[in-house]
Amino acid sequence: MTQPRRRVRVAESFFEQLDELLPQDRGPNGEPSATDFLVIDLPSIVDEFATGFDALPEVIEGVPSARMLIKVGRLVGRFVVFGLEAADGAIDLIGLDLDLSA
Repeated sequence: MTQPRRRVRVAESFFEQLDELLPQDRGPNGEPSATDFLVIDLPSIVDEFATGFDALPEVIEGVPSARMLIKVGRLVGRFVVFGLEAADGAIDLIGLDLDLSA
């Protein structure tokens, strides 16, 4: 059975980490910018958290309210995004890590 779609919010801490990991502007050799990641990869990330949160791996075993999505990005090698289930049932995306080596 399909899970109901949850509301997903992106926390300020997510944007702060993204700005530390990717530059504001695209690099001279086409390296992605933070805006590129937000426009190209973030929509599918939000969708996966919204529709499949309970199926994602737990950040810490035994703590089901904290999950992570590990994927290959369209712009970056691999990434992990961390989400927390809030008291109102929404999912807050609180942070990420990117593998820029690919």
